[in-house]
Amino acid sequence: MSVANGDPRPGRQQAADDLLPLAVARPAEAFGAAETLLAQSPDPRTASIAHQAKGIVLRDSGRAAEAIAELRRAVRLAGRSGDPERTADVEATLGLTLGLAGRAAEGLTALDHAVALSNGIHSGRVLMRRGYLLRVLGRYDEALADLRRAVKVLRTGGDRLWEARSRTHRFLVYAALGQATRADRDLVIAEQLLTAEGQDLESAMAVHNRADLAYQRGDLPEALGFLDEAGARYAALQTSWPSLAIDRSAVLLAAGLAGEALASAEEALANETGNGTATADLLFAAAQAAQAAGQAALAGERAAAAAELFRRQGRKSWQARASFVVLQSRYDAGQRGARLSTQAGRVADRLDELHSAEAASAHLFAGRLAAEVGRRDDADRHLATAARFRRRGPAYGHAAGWLAEALRAEGRGATAATLIACRRGLQAAGDHQRSLAAPELRAHAAAYGTELAALAQRHAVRRGDARMLLRWSELWRAGALAVPPVHGPDDRELAEELAALRNITARLNESAPGPVTDRLLTDRTRLESAIRSRTRRLAARPTSTPTTSGDLEELLGGLGEHRLVELTEVDGELFAISVVGRRVRMHRVGPVAAAVREIELARFMLRRLARGRPPARALEALETAGKRLQQVLLGPAAADLHRGNPSGPVVVVPTARLQSAPWAMLPALGAVPLTVAPSAALWLKAGRTKAPSRRRVALVVGPGLDGSGGELELINKGYPDAITLLDQSATAEAALAALDGAWTAHIAAHGIFRTDNPLFSNFTLHDGPLTIYDLGRLRRAPQRLVLSSCESGVAAAVGADELLGVVSALVPLGTASLLASVVPVNDAATAGLMVDFHEHLRGGASFGTALRAVRASIADDPVMLATALSFVALGC
Repeated sequence: MSVANGDPRPGRQQAADDLLPLAVARPAEAFGAAETLLAQSPDPRTASIAHQAKGIVLRDSGRAAEAIAELRRAVRLAGRSGDPERTADVEATLGLTLGLAGRAAEGLTALDHAVALSNGIHSGRVLMRRGYLLRVLGRYDEALADLRRAVKVLRTGGDRLWEARSRTHRFLVYAALGQATRADRDLVIAEQLLTAEGQDLESAMAVHNRADLAYQRGDLPEALGFLDEAGARYAALQTSWPSLAIDRSAVLLAAGLAGEALASAEEALANETGNGTATADLLFAAAQAAQAAGQAALAGERAAAAAELFRRQGRKSWQARASFVVLQSRYDAGQRGARLSTQAGRVADRLDELHSAEAASAHLFAGRLAAEVGRRDDADRHLATAARFRRRGPAYGHAAGWLAEALRAEGRGATAATLIACRRGLQAAGDHQRSLAAPELRAHAAAYGTELAALAQRHAVRRGDARMLLRWSELWRAGALAVPPVHGPDDRELAEELAALRNITARLNESAPGPVTDRLLTDRTRLESAIRSRTRRLAARPTSTPTTSGDLEELLGGLGEHRLVELTEVDGELFAISVVGRRVRMHRVGPVAAAVREIELARFMLRRLARGRPPARALEALETAGKRLQQVLLGPAAADLHRGNPSGPVVVVPTARLQSAPWAMLPALGAVPLTVAPSAALWLKAGRTKAPSRRRVALVVGPGLDGSGGELELINKGYPDAITLLDQSATAEAALAALDGAWTAHIAAHGIFRTDNPLFSNFTLHDGPLTIYDLGRLRRAPQRLVLSSCESGVAAAVGADELLGVVSALVPLGTASLLASVVPVNDAATAGLMVDFHEHLRGGASFGTALRAVRASIADDPVMLATALSFVALGC
């Protein structure tokens, strides 16, 4: 074996030759080995390899300046070695590193020189690195030419590792150009080659790339799963990868989770140093997320900074993308006018020329602005371009294309075409939501569907057509809860994570402030993140289209003796649609903001009374508050409820923002059987639910409730065969087993509503919290469920008519009737009310009828009445 440059120690040379593959496979190990080798005063060629390995590790860790310094040393040493191939190789690494650090021209010069120096198999390796940088710069045609040559040379030369790397970068180019079949083929081959070569880091990168392919297909849960797997692999290799945060932010944005997308990008940005390509990409990701999250100032700041870096780096396509976000942020901040419209049109056309993923959104934006300033021809052109995407590209973008088509038709005054586009767009938005499966993703992915429904609702309001308004209100909101949430009960890892969360929460409740509590809080945050991630990517997808119907005649015929009031929001105004008999009427009520404000005042009053110290003339104050609440929630529609059968049952369908209203406080609703439902179609469906053949009853009582023992004993007398869980037997797993498939169930436990993440809202049991995620593991939820706990009926509004909370978890799993509170309640008063409520249930009363009877029996006691008014009957 000949040893280059007369080094008599072949073992050292072999160690040096192993360093470069190791720098990518196991970076931390390679860095240590390189330093050990350099400490032995090696020959120039060996030293060049060691410094190159250190430079690669430093570059991939985000330490660009240190990496460039190491690589310049490596170039000098390679020159001293007299080996032109060694010089070409390290100069190629330096050129790529300079380019990724934002010094594109300098980097390409070095890469061009390296290409000129190299030949044979080495030329393939150099071409791959130049193709990599050209891809980052958005020069896709040039990148593709280099990478095609590289793949051919490396495959012919039998260099499987570098062929895999070249295919990986070619995959990314094909994916960016929308050539999914070619992209997928390259990725499959690259992954096989990398696995065979034992490249741990690059195998992790291949998993990361699979996330990009899933994202391109529109399979967001799968994309999130691959990103989580790649993140775990990177962490195990003790390396960071800025593009992971960038890609996660993009997927979260597509799922409608703008807040999380922004947090992911900002956290990565805080850890990034320098002004390289990674910094620019992270700034851009943060800008997009901030814009979607409604933070216009931050979006403009981040986008402008990104655009400037892209300009310096010569990344023209990326500069155009950032400029689009700058214009969006200006519009969101209130800027209007012809100049902004002109700028938006230019950016949209530029993004279209560049085949950018944002082209459809940019044309939609430009079309809106042109319409606002009266440029009809420009508006039609841009909207027509955006509308092309209604049938192509990822599924999550189809609804945007239909929205553009609807706006275009509306601009022409073509009402029928507008409504057809709205209907098809709602179907596309619904299909996308249902493909997400996990309720959190579904609820947040509703933006375009909400706007399409609002567009049709405006037509109904302008026409004064109550039936049309009801039909369109139902068409969108009825699908929100039409598919099952999260997992089945057999996901062992999810069950273990939820059990660990209960354990940590229980320990938190017992610990005093200090380091132990801080660690527990960190552990809780980590576990909650893992649970969210798991349920998002592994939720079972629906196997069929939901059966909820938009047939208005079927709904009207199914009401029977019930009267219906459905509320909907149109441009900040609240409208009430009343249905009495088969007569449908529409009423303008007033500003939605006024209704939200009055609800909060009413809930404050009920909370105050629940403390057991009613002020003087409390009953009169309740009555006055109820009248004010009725005026802002029902307005003229209240009079309709006195027609037909004034004492008959009423169904109220509120918007999500009004879900937490204490409806029984309203004079028109307090003396009648009242049910609240998320949609009229789902109320109708719930009423047709058949009772289980075995009428099993489950009673669960959590710790720390005043009067709970007596309450349970009295309720239990009416259900002699009930499964009863109390004290130490009332654990989460025992409760789930008892609740699964029960006919009637009652949970008496302290409830906590989590505004930061409603699906972690919970009921406190003996071993800790029973969360909404736990309830999602039921095979079949109880058909009738009573929740005598604090704020158990509150749900968070995350879209116009989307809910996250108990309702979203239980209704799709079979719960037809649900009793829950909208404010914290008085435990002692609640205990007595629940005994009476169950007595009426056993007599055959519906939930709404039983609750009305309870209210009537305590009308003179302000504390008891306030407690009763805090409960709502949901479902049927």
